[in-house]
Amino acid sequence: GEDVKPFTPETAKEIVMSLQQPAVFCNMVGDWPALHWNVKFLSAVLDGKTIEFRIGSKTMDLVPQFETRCSYVKATLEEFLAWSSGQPSCLSGPFSCFEYSKYWAYADYKYIARIFEDKAEIFQDIRWSDFGFPGRSGKESTLWIGSEGANTPCHLDSYGCNLVLQVQGRKKWHLFPPGDTSFLYPTRIPYEESSVFSKVNVAKPDLKRFPEFKNTTAHVVTLSPGQVLLVPRHWWHYVESIDPITISINSWIELDADHEARVEEAITRTLVCAIKSAESPSDEDIWLNPTEVEATSHEINLQYLNKAVSAYFKCQKASVSEQTRPSSTEAERVTSPSHKRRKKQVGWEPGGCKLLTHEFDSSTLKAEKFQKIPFGPHLIQVLPQPQETSSTGAGKSDYRDLLHENEGGHFGKLHCTRKQLAMSNDCETPANQMDSDSSPNTSQTALSTNDLLDCLVNPHVISLVAQLLLERAGV
Repeated sequence: GEDVKPFTPETAKEIVMSLQQPAVFCNMVGDWPALHWNVKFLSAVLDGKTIEFRIGSKTMDLVPQFETRCSYVKATLEEFLAWSSGQPSCLSGPFSCFEYSKYWAYADYKYIARIFEDKAEIFQDIRWSDFGFPGRSGKESTLWIGSEGANTPCHLDSYGCNLVLQVQGRKKWHLFPPGDTSFLYPTRIPYEESSVFSKVNVAKPDLKRFPEFKNTTAHVVTLSPGQVLLVPRHWWHYVESIDPITISINSWIELDADHEARVEEAITRTLVCAIKSAESPSDEDIWLNPTEVEATSHEINLQYLNKAVSAYFKCQKASVSEQTRPSSTEAERVTSPSHKRRKKQVGWEPGGCKLLTHEFDSSTLKAEKFQKIPFGPHLIQVLPQPQETSSTGAGKSDYRDLLHENEGGHFGKLHCTRKQLAMSNDCETPANQMDSDSSPNTSQTALSTNDLLDCLVNPHVISLVAQLLLERAGV
C-alpha cells in the first residue's frame, strides 16, 4: 500500500534544476494533504479571517489588466464562495458592487506563512521535499484563489524557477521562452520588484501596436488538480482561471543566477524610482504596483545596490571555495527559501546572502549531466503551439480562440499589505483605467517618461549595465 512516486526526490530535483522548458509532473503529490485544500476547507481553517481580493473585469480588451487597473476588496472565503455561487446574500457585503457575470476576483500572492501564522501545523500539508527540496513546505509557498476569468498579466519573474501545484479547478497557462522577450514588449511600468511585465494582452493582442508579437512561440497547457507545473527561469507566463473556482500553491526555487539578478533589479529600482519621483505627480499615473507599497528614496536604493553588488562577489567567492570541498550528502544540503519579492516581504538584505549548495550552480547541471529527460506519462513536456495555430497571423480577436483550441493542454516574492488605491467609490468600473504603458495618445508625438524608461530599463540594457557595473566594482 506504500505510495510509490515515479521520481525519487533526487531525480525530480535534477529535472527541476536542469530542464530549460516547461513541463508538468504527474502522480507526484497524491499523498499531499494540501490536495484537500478546497475553498470550503480553507474557509473553515481561516474561520472568518478576511483576505484581500483583486477585482478585474471579465470584458477582454487590448490592454492588460495590470494590478494598478484593478479594484480591491477584503472578504472572507465564505463570502467569496457565496459570491462565486451567485447567492442572493451577496447583494450586500464586500462583493456587492461587482456582478459575478461581469467581474472576477483573485486572492493572489497570499503567503501561507502569513495567512496561517497561527496554524503552523498546516505548513506540513505541502511537501516540496518530494521534489528534492528538504525543509521546504507551505512556509515557503504562496496561495492563489480565484474565480473564473481571474488572471495574472503576462510577465517574467526575475528570480528563480517556479513549481506550481494545482489544487482545485483548472488554470490555463500561456508560456513564452526567454528568447521571445523583445517580441513581448517588456515594460517596468507598473513597477514591481522581480516582475517584468509585457505590454501585450497575450489573450487578445493588439498586433497593430505590437506587430512583433506574431514572432512569439506560445507554449500552452491546462493545469489540472494534482499536477505540478515547472516554469523554468525567465519564462514569460500569462495565467487564467477557467473554472468557477481555482486554487493553486507555488514555491519559487532560488538559483545561483539570482545573485546577479538582484544586482539588475537594484539598478532597475534605482533608475525607475529616481526618474518617476522627479516627474510631476499625476492622479492618473499609478506607476507603482500595489505590492510595492511605496517608492523608496534614492539613498536607500543606492545602499541596496551596493549591498547587492557586495553580496554577488561574496557568493562568488564562497562558490569557488565550495567547489574545492568534498560534496556533502543530499540529506545534509539545505535549500534557502525563495527570494521572490523577499526584499519587501521579509526585509531581505543582500549582505546576508546565503550561498546555496553546489548543486544549484547551473554550470554543474547542464544538459550533458542529465542527458535523457524522462518524458512520458509522469513528466509531460509543454510543447509549442503548432505553427499553423500559433500566434503568427492571429488577429486582434482570434488569438484568444486559438489558445483555447487545445483545451486540456499538450499531453503525448513575509507579506506586505497592498494599498487600497484602486477601489472606486461609486461601484462602477475598476478605478485607474489607464493605458498599460501610460504612453501618449496616438495623436501625440512627444515621448513620455515611460517611453524613456521602457528603453532605459529594458532587460537587455539592464543586463549590460549590470555587467559593466560588476566589472567596475571587481577591479
